[in-house]
Amino acid sequence: MNFNQCMDFINSYSKSGGKITDLSRAKELMDSIGNPEKSLKFVHIAGTNGKGSTLEYISNALIFSGYKTGQFTSPFIIRYNDRIRINGIEIDDESLCEIADFVKSKVSDREYSQFEITMAIAFLWFQREKCDIVVLETGIGGLLDCTNIIPSPLLSVITSISLDHTALLGNTVEEIAAQKAGIIKENSAVIISPDNSDKVTDIILKTAKEKNAEFLQHEKTSPYGDGGLYASFIYKNQRYQPKMVGIHQYYNALTSLSACCYLRKKGFDISDENIKKSVETTQVMARVQIIDGEPTVIVDGGHNPSGASMLALTLMYLGTRGHKIYTVMGMIDSKDYCECVKAIAPLSDKFTAVDGFAPNAVKTENIVDIASFYTNAETAESLESAVENAKNLALENNGIVVVCGSLYLASEYLNLK
Repeated sequence: MNFNQCMDFINSYSKSGGKITDLSRAKELMDSIGNPEKSLKFVHIAGTNGKGSTLEYISNALIFSGYKTGQFTSPFIIRYNDRIRINGIEIDDESLCEIADFVKSKVSDREYSQFEITMAIAFLWFQREKCDIVVLETGIGGLLDCTNIIPSPLLSVITSISLDHTALLGNTVEEIAAQKAGIIKENSAVIISPDNSDKVTDIILKTAKEKNAEFLQHEKTSPYGDGGLYASFIYKNQRYQPKMVGIHQYYNALTSLSACCYLRKKGFDISDENIKKSVETTQVMARVQIIDGEPTVIVDGGHNPSGASMLALTLMYLGTRGHKIYTVMGMIDSKDYCECVKAIAPLSDKFTAVDGFAPNAVKTENIVDIASFYTNAETAESLESAVENAKNLALENNGIVVVCGSLYLASEYLNLK
């Protein structure tokens, strides 16, 4: 099987697969390939926002400490392989094709999803490469997410929870929290991001008690700094400054730091120095990613209202420092694009809508109809032309270009570079 044949096999499955009401389909898939998950140790991460950043913080602390660390994320940003990594290095084409060929020879004709097939490939690679630990990100939800077929993890981590994927997970934050809490397993442990509401915390705590799982508390910390781009904080008399931009990184970094401290109790020798190094060097693509240059470009795939509001805080700060904001934005129709546009457009000196980057991209006219209430808004024929125009304006006016909205749009921009 060559790479094209490999991708044809994976893409022969739909993104969601057949409708599911339990994990029997994922369990059957794992059974068919020899249950590689049973030989691996996991940190399992669920949440609405912050999963990717939290995963990278934890992973890098482990990697810096000498542990062979598998990383499973979604969706991919540059190319398919980057969602399956060991120590930050994506699966090579040869291994991907070889393992995909094996999976193809073992699967039945059930309506698996692309995500399930990808998970099967990842677990087999992590097993083959003898990973010490795997940091695993859920796809959607938790309770019925196919990653939930793993045995009890070393630790479950639940990041910030807000409204997203409501058609699948529920129409309230509490309903969504119950789905995310589904990753908590018997006699394990769970930690949650401290920015969650009391109602969400109560749901997680109740589930932990039902599962006889330890509910971990965060050590006391205090913010440090002027509320600017970077979310510095003090932990045990030590200052930490995440490299990543945004106040939300305080919560992600603190959650990761607490997770690493717990992993020490499970036998992992992770030094304070390596945790600090991880917090201060980790940068995840398309998460308020600042690309230095002339002009500066910010790329962000925060595709729900909570994510957009975090980006808005950054843009607000930059605006008060005299920078003009030239936004290029595109969304997909399964997200609450109205609220996302409302969060970003008022902070934009010029706003350009794009589509065509995904089959279900929202039409530019629909986005402009909203944005034009708040700022000068227009459509563009392509992402490339929109960015080029925004860069020209930014160079003339001490401005910053912002490419935001869908992760698919962020991926397309990063692939243009």
